[in-house]
Amino acid sequence: MKKWTVRPGDGDTVAAVLVRAGCDDDAVREGRVFLGRRRVKRGDEPVRPGDELTVAPQRADAGDSVVILASTGDLVAADKPAGIPTIPDHAGGAHSLVARVARTVGLDVSDLHPTSRLDSAVSGVVVFTRTKAARDRLALARAAGAYHRRYIAISARAPALERGAWDAPVKGVPSRSLYAVVARAPAGASMLAVAPQTGRTHQIRIHASGAGAPLIGDRSYGGPTRVTLPTGRVLQPGRIALHAARVVVPGADGQPLVISSPVPPELRSLWSALGGEGAAWEGALACALD
Repeated sequence: MKKWTVRPGDGDTVAAVLVRAGCDDDAVREGRVFLGRRRVKRGDEPVRPGDELTVAPQRADAGDSVVILASTGDLVAADKPAGIPTIPDHAGGAHSLVARVARTVGLDVSDLHPTSRLDSAVSGVVVFTRTKAARDRLALARAAGAYHRRYIAISARAPALERGAWDAPVKGVPSRSLYAVVARAPAGASMLAVAPQTGRTHQIRIHASGAGAPLIGDRSYGGPTRVTLPTGRVLQPGRIALHAARVVVPGADGQPLVISSPVPPELRSLWSALGGEGAAWEGALACALD
């Protein structure tokens, strides 16, 4: 991360200052330059002495491929792997899911609008709208309770109750998540099926932690990043054990569009290493939550 305070004589545009700072010309295009806290979109944006520019380092690309789960006239759904952000972050935009989807389907990034934003360390279904009509339709579906999401999580331990609703406010805003314990592993971990009824940032992670069942890999909310098995083997998952496995939204014809993402191999391996049974994954998808 490079920070540069603009001095008299450095130049009167972002591009000029970047040259003086010795930064590469692609930084603005890649979304890695910030003026104060605002992302710079054009190199010819004006600057004044005293302004602070921040240039994030270029992020190593984990590959450009992305799996498209569904594509209609006004929707695109993609399978987000853990390790990349849904939208551009301080490392830029080229590595984000929305940019990869745009390149895959041949659209401009500005044509795609995410209807949910999975955290970088979380995997699963992300639905993008392509038109205002689709955005309005899915917004109405959310308000009417017709936008359904099913997450599968592995928590360090089970919550006190086998099933129920978590209603604790998230950052002071009313929030609700339905959950059920689907299976338990000998090592003490549990598999949870979760259906968020509201869409607050980090909602499931916060609710699970507040219920005494922090998710494995979720350092921010008390989840262990290392799990020691009775055999002495140490597991380090390197991601949050949370996966958006299914999303159901209304299509343009009014019929439900069911979009599913297979459970990533690393989560299956984690559950297996904890001693969990493989059939639990199907149980988490089939479990009724109401």
